Amino acid sequence: MPQVSKALDKIEFGLLPPEEIRDLSVARIVTADTYDEDGYPIERGLMDPRLGVIDPGLRCRTCGKRSGVCPGHFGRVELARPVIHVGFSRIIYNFLRSTCRECGRILLSEDKLERYREKLREAEELSQSWEDYSKRIIRRAYRRSECPHCGAEQEKINFEKPTTYKEGDKRLTPSDARRRLEDVPDSDVRLLGLDPEVSKPEWMILTVLPVPPVTVRPSITLETGVRSEDDLTHKLVDVIRINQRLNENLEAGAPHLIIEDLWELLQYHVTTFFTNEVSGIPPARHRSGRNLRTLAQRLKGKEGRFRGNLSGKRVDFSARTVISPDPRISINEIGVPEFVARNLTLPVRVTEYNIDEIRNLIRRGPDIHPGATSLESPDGSRFDLRYADREELANMIEPGYEIERHLKDGDIVLFNRQPSLHRMSIMAHEVRVMPGQTFRLNLSVCPPYNADFDGDEMNLHLPQSKEAQAEAKTLMKVQEQILSPRFGAPIIGGIQDHITGLYLLTRKGFTLNREEAQQILASAGVDPNLPEPSGEEEGGEYWTGKDLFSLFLPDDLELTYKANICNRSEECHECDLWTDGECEIDGRVEIEGGELKKGVIDSSSYEALSKCRILDRIVKHHGTDAARKFLDKTTKLAIAVIQTFGFTTSLNDEEIPEEAREEIQDVLEDASERVQEFIDVYERGELEQMPGRSLRETLEMRIMELLAETRDRTGEIAEEHLGLDNDAVVMARTGARGSMLNLTQMTGCVGQQSVRGERPSRGYEGRALPHFKPGDLSDKARGFARSSYKEGLDPQEFFFHSMGGREGLVDTAVRTAQSGYMQRRLINALQDLRVEHDGTVRDDHGNVVQFQYGEDRVDPARSDRGKSVNVDQIIEEVVGK
Repeated sequence: MPQVSKALDKIEFGLLPPEEIRDLSVARIVTADTYDEDGYPIERGLMDPRLGVIDPGLRCRTCGKRSGVCPGHFGRVELARPVIHVGFSRIIYNFLRSTCRECGRILLSEDKLERYREKLREAEELSQSWEDYSKRIIRRAYRRSECPHCGAEQEKINFEKPTTYKEGDKRLTPSDARRRLEDVPDSDVRLLGLDPEVSKPEWMILTVLPVPPVTVRPSITLETGVRSEDDLTHKLVDVIRINQRLNENLEAGAPHLIIEDLWELLQYHVTTFFTNEVSGIPPARHRSGRNLRTLAQRLKGKEGRFRGNLSGKRVDFSARTVISPDPRISINEIGVPEFVARNLTLPVRVTEYNIDEIRNLIRRGPDIHPGATSLESPDGSRFDLRYADREELANMIEPGYEIERHLKDGDIVLFNRQPSLHRMSIMAHEVRVMPGQTFRLNLSVCPPYNADFDGDEMNLHLPQSKEAQAEAKTLMKVQEQILSPRFGAPIIGGIQDHITGLYLLTRKGFTLNREEAQQILASAGVDPNLPEPSGEEEGGEYWTGKDLFSLFLPDDLELTYKANICNRSEECHECDLWTDGECEIDGRVEIEGGELKKGVIDSSSYEALSKCRILDRIVKHHGTDAARKFLDKTTKLAIAVIQTFGFTTSLNDEEIPEEAREEIQDVLEDASERVQEFIDVYERGELEQMPGRSLRETLEMRIMELLAETRDRTGEIAEEHLGLDNDAVVMARTGARGSMLNLTQMTGCVGQQSVRGERPSRGYEGRALPHFKPGDLSDKARGFARSSYKEGLDPQEFFFHSMGGREGLVDTAVRTAQSGYMQRRLINALQDLRVEHDGTVRDDHGNVVQFQYGEDRVDPARSDRGKSVNVDQIIEEVVGK
């Protein structure tokens, strides 16, 4: 039979007319009760069996189906008096103020209306929006004081949120408003922005209220055996009770005031049934004081139906646990606990090639890994291997059967860490099943996930189909994400100990004997066959760390650059560290023919999110597979070096000689005196005012500049006594961790604390803390911490430091929320754009947004820091060599 395909032409939204609500309804609900004493649903109550069933064993009285199969059916409440639908109160107001109170026509002359009708016909032919025109018609009609059609005088109508309309001094009831809207002719309704075929304005004022099916608002039974009803049911109970009272009072001829109050109360309950977050009226609450979640709250927001249950949702075949580091596994791999591997399953079809393997999996069953949990025959019969005769099933299977087997080594999984802010927040890894309770992760993959090991949890997802697995392996594998799509440089690379280890290995004068060199190479997982030795000494042959590192470089690599360890700005041959053609700290890196001739390996060569010269070149010239092997082996090499030769840090690393401490104290005393001089000049009115600044602002800026220079000077003094024989300095200078500023604050002085970019001043009248005199502008009274972290801050310094720290925490939290929301808005705005095969960027209607992607057709991930890479030239170089 030929396949019939259909395309949607359009989707039209409208309002349900009262007659249709009654037709859809299967029962008129008149009682607010739910269940009788025996626990059965009450007829014509809110749990009427005709509305659907949720209790097992019962059948729906409308469709005859049982719980779980019956979709549920609507009921209705006939309202004693009309009420405003709060969602349309603004549209009702626009209709009331722009139409005549007597004849219902728009308050514009016939010739103007005819011109607008002509424009409407043109807009419909071109499928253009009419919203701007309808707003213009409403504004122009509202200015008229009399009807151009019948001559009736018009009084000004005011709208009081959420659902009250006043004409002059008189309040318009929903009944009055409904009568007026019924008088508006269809031709005028169309001009005001509604299609009268599906949305008549009077339908926005309700005379009958639909009651959602029981399946939408199921009741739950608590442990005590008491039934707890859904929030919507609670709200409907209020609507029905007030509706009954209003009906009874109308029939009894009650005073107008009582009728008005009950009508107002009915309006309140219907409003809060639709949305319980209306400004100007108190929210409906549960007995416990909790706000009820009514219809609008179920749909909107992060936890609503659209974002919480449709755009993103909880899924099967996923796991979540704490992550921990494992430097021995590849960047492509993920260590999965065995108990997780036994719970996550993958469907495998039996073929003549894998039938023996699958028989063994069936015999092992669900409790022994790797095993299987269930078997499905071609006719759809399913066998749970916990209870079945596994031996019999193993012998019975033939091609066409399908099993659910455990996760095992080599399977492809997706790994994700929240918040997922960029493409590399979810990548594909190969499974390695391991003992323990945590996911194991290579440390080089931490930067793209922004992960650390202080309790972070991550999510693992198992793709079920072959197509999904192939796509993940091709597009999402970790090695394919080494280059960041933001700037085309590595985002995955060596971090912290990797950098320190390779620096120790390649620094000047570092040598190893045969046994040490072979042991380190074996730890890196490579053949421990050594190259030719660099030389001989008393103990025998020796190899330099550069020799060992060169084994991992491609043979054709040619590079020259300045290492991060060098903090000098001048050219190498002009630098005072350069003697006899050699750099004292080996800061100039020279690689010739794949050999590291000179220089040290540090963050400039190897670290993620930096210039990362070597790794960058390998990825771009030799591919991601070569880069992954290089990274895996060299990170193991670095860890082996640190484990073998040791590297540590202690408080002794922040120790400076007594004369240096005295020099720092002299600098601090001098700064304090100079601050006082500035204050004296300011108080005499002799301070030279900066352009665009008040005298006080000028004083504060001068003091801040001086104190910043003072902290820098104390840092320079400390740095003179902290050399590259200091392990903390090695970490800072190589770019492994921390900075020289951190070290100088530990040894020299912490420096000026700032709040909102200024010295702290708020707190008490005329002073920041009660320990100082009012009006004291000295450095100590305004947050200058003279102490170092190693000495310890005094109480006032600690308090000022806490003020600056608190500001940092608040800023971080605010920035996180703002950037998260901004990213969400950007994604929503750009989600329908795509790059076509012709290089243009188009939206989902085919409109061209850019004739060239990015205006230059350069993919940032494949660029060299924004500059396009000449692929032909690279291929020519590689093939030529």
